[in-house]
Amino acid sequence: QAIRNTAAAEEARQMAAVLLRRLLSSAFDEVYPTLPTDVQTAIKSELLMIIQMETQSSMRKKICDIAAELARNLIGVYANTESLQFLFLSFFSEDVFYHFFRNFPGIFGNQQQHYLDVIKRMLVQCMQDQEHPSIRTLSARATAAFILANEHNVALFKHFADLLPGFLQAVNDSCYQNDDSVLKSLVEIADTVPKYLRPHLEATLQLSLKLCGDTGLNNMQRQLALEVIVTLSETAAAMLRKHTNIVAQTIPQMLAMMVDLEEDEDWANADELEDDDFDSNAVAGESALDRMACGLGGKLVLPMIKEHIMQMLQNPDWKYRHAGLMALSAIGEGCHQQMEGILNEIVNFVLLFLQDPHPRVRYAACNAVGQMATDFAPGFQKKFHEKVSNESTSQETLAVSLIQKGTKLVLEQVVTSIASVADTAEEKFVPYYDLFMPSLKHIVENAVQKELRLLRGKTIECISLIGLAVGKEKFMQDASDVMQLLLKTQTDFSDMEDDDPQISYMISAWARMCKILGKEFQQYLPVVMGPLMKTASIKPEVALLDTQDMENMSDDDGWEFVNLGDQQSFGIKTAGLEEKSTACQMLVCYAKELKEGFVEYTEQVVKLMVPLLKFYFHDDILMFSLTIKRVRVAAAESMPLLLECARVRGPEYLTQMWHFMCDALIKAIGTEPDSDVLSEIMHSFAKCIEVMGDGCLNNEHFEELGGILKAKLEEHFKNQELRQVKRQDEDYDEQVEESLQDEDDNDVYILTKVSDILHSIFSSYKEKVLPWFEQLLPLIVNLICPHRPWPDRQWGLCIFDDVIEHCSPASFKYAEYFLRPMLQYVCDSSPEVRQAAAYGLGVMAQYGGDNYRPFCTEALPLLVRVIQSADAKTKENINATENCISAVGKMMKFKPDCVNVEEVLPHWLSWLPLHEDKEEAVQTFSYLCDLIESNHPIVLGPNNTNLPKIFSIIADGEMHEAIKHDDPCAKRLANVVRQVQTSGGLWTECIAQLSPEQQAAIQELLNSA
Repeated sequence: QAIRNTAAAEEARQMAAVLLRRLLSSAFDEVYPTLPTDVQTAIKSELLMIIQMETQSSMRKKICDIAAELARNLIGVYANTESLQFLFLSFFSEDVFYHFFRNFPGIFGNQQQHYLDVIKRMLVQCMQDQEHPSIRTLSARATAAFILANEHNVALFKHFADLLPGFLQAVNDSCYQNDDSVLKSLVEIADTVPKYLRPHLEATLQLSLKLCGDTGLNNMQRQLALEVIVTLSETAAAMLRKHTNIVAQTIPQMLAMMVDLEEDEDWANADELEDDDFDSNAVAGESALDRMACGLGGKLVLPMIKEHIMQMLQNPDWKYRHAGLMALSAIGEGCHQQMEGILNEIVNFVLLFLQDPHPRVRYAACNAVGQMATDFAPGFQKKFHEKVSNESTSQETLAVSLIQKGTKLVLEQVVTSIASVADTAEEKFVPYYDLFMPSLKHIVENAVQKELRLLRGKTIECISLIGLAVGKEKFMQDASDVMQLLLKTQTDFSDMEDDDPQISYMISAWARMCKILGKEFQQYLPVVMGPLMKTASIKPEVALLDTQDMENMSDDDGWEFVNLGDQQSFGIKTAGLEEKSTACQMLVCYAKELKEGFVEYTEQVVKLMVPLLKFYFHDDILMFSLTIKRVRVAAAESMPLLLECARVRGPEYLTQMWHFMCDALIKAIGTEPDSDVLSEIMHSFAKCIEVMGDGCLNNEHFEELGGILKAKLEEHFKNQELRQVKRQDEDYDEQVEESLQDEDDNDVYILTKVSDILHSIFSSYKEKVLPWFEQLLPLIVNLICPHRPWPDRQWGLCIFDDVIEHCSPASFKYAEYFLRPMLQYVCDSSPEVRQAAAYGLGVMAQYGGDNYRPFCTEALPLLVRVIQSADAKTKENINATENCISAVGKMMKFKPDCVNVEEVLPHWLSWLPLHEDKEEAVQTFSYLCDLIESNHPIVLGPNNTNLPKIFSIIADGEMHEAIKHDDPCAKRLANVVRQVQTSGGLWTECIAQLSPEQQAAIQELLNSA
């Protein structure tokens, strides 16, 4: 009665509705069955009548919720014709069906299959109702909702496939009745269950194309129709690539939308940069083109669009030229591979439009150059920087623009351009430094008005980027002035409004100044850290809202939402997130650059960062916020750096800090849903173990970590199986394979991080950790099976390499699992696998103990075969070959009784020097020094005749920077050279046989080591 009493207060009616729904959801079994049959019938009838009569939208939705809840319970308890009849009557009472299938997808439970034909029959019947268009529309939406609620039921798709023609007809009819609700449902199907559309994909695409091209429809409807095709290019690219005729017709439609621009005579003189109108056809067309190029790939898209763009660029109407250039910008990412080959032609053509008579075309040309610089970096900068610079405004003109009274917007863009050039040019910017710096300092000093905050912030950024580019020596002449300007701004920091754009620019600028000044920056930390910590500590506003509240808030700028089902959405206000992310990254920078100089702040920073490892609120949120991901990455990166900073406080302080972060790191490895962030957390955890060493993990840590690593390896194998299944799909093609390869690369990268963690544990705990490792052993053995892909075998071998290197001689217990594969894989077709196997054989000789002796003898001819192969020194093979050479050296040094040293040594000398693998280069040069210092006759030769050859080896190693000058091995090599230097004639003979470059390298070694 309270609900149907329209004279009652709105709050009272709504509360009555809420209470009735709660009663039905929590106590249906206790209440409803006890009611007389006529009362049950009356409740159902009145609910349907109230839905029809109710005019207040929020109240009607609440009543729909009651009807849906009642229907759900009726189906669950009274699965009969009467309850189904109420259900379907409810469906066609405005929006009940939408709530119903969205919020109660499992309503039919295990009886759904039994009622499928009844459901289908009623939907078909209603979709064919010619007298009531609204019934057709609602039944089409009900169909979509039901399909979406059963998105994983492929058999159901086939059963309901013959509803598609009627559904598509309803899409068409409703659009011409100015109702786009069914079209929106089609977009949802394309996004979530595209395979449902497969039997009638051609008809779906043709309808979408027709609606998109019909200028009689409103812009939103046309854009939604295009969205169907674009969404399919992302969710079902392989299916869509089979319909090239549709793609070929869609591209001109998108380009036509991009031409839909308004004349604006004041555009060139505007002093504020207007945000893109995302509802406009031009922006929608550009976004669609970008997404389609990425989805379908350049192999298909570029040939179709190239001629269209060329024609547009020659059109006398500026709108077509503008659209053509913006289209070029849009397709760069998706057509990257195909455009690279013709980039020179494209750049030459685009640069012509920098002189176009229309300012918006000139802007589009600049935008295209900038976008290409991003999409094709760093090759674009190397190939075209001179050409682009010559066509652009000269540096002198820019300097004048800075000094003269140009518009604020022009100054902002000019300053941003200078910053970008300096960041790219680095030390090559030095000649222009004195031209720009005085003007930039002038802007920071004088641009103090509120409307100039963005200009001032960008100028601060520009100055810091220039300083970083030209280096400390050049920048020091202005460093004091710049620091005073920054300090003055910093003292005003607390007075800045939260949305002041200077804040994020200041935070980044301070970090760059830290990189420039190094340890000298430490004195400024007391000024910088307070505001930085405040910004890094920002807590975004979050909310759990029902659908109505979300719709009311969606216009409020800065909120983003994720649908959680059951009419609830999770919202996060993104204002301040970018600043928080930047601040966290800058804290990482300070810890990295200042090391022990940052120790005073480690405690407060670690207390801030550890909770941020789980900074993602809800799993789906991370899908749309890269900023949130960056916060978690910064938190992970900071952990080992903070431990390094804290070392100077002693082991007790260091251990307390590690205990604070350890549990959170391990849990984050187990729960982090994003692979990019996960890899960073795993990398940081491994680094932390290396810093802390033996004893840093207790039994509980090991138990939890073992379970997590086991799960990661099992997931790795499962994902490979799923990709094999996808390769059997009827839509599998070349582009699908590229996508699967990307997925595989991500999985392999996580596998490398598993290896990193195990490496850090083995190197810290040695053989003590082997019993714990045994739970992972079957999975690691599986990695090195012959049928596994080469990255699996590579990283499986790397893990066993660590077992040999750090756990020998106890490692021989597991030799049955890895020795035969290691010997076999040293001759593998994959250079990465050969390298891992060769390294393992080398450490086997160095650390393995007596049990490994016979296997060293067996390995030697295999290593020599790889070293002496014709293509051993090619770029792709050189690292594997150098590991083989190093392994032979280790066998001669550590297991000389297993090889014929006198026979092998001359060959080994002829293979030197190593220069690609720096670690193995040090090993081989150290062994060479051992041999020389012991006056080994084979190495020195009769009457020292081999010394010129040895000088040549040393010189080549120095030329390739194989050994750092501060390495003890470099000093030993220099001493060898100095000993010969005192011998007069022998020195002259050795030097005479060297090239001028080799002689210079020897002199450099003597001067530096």
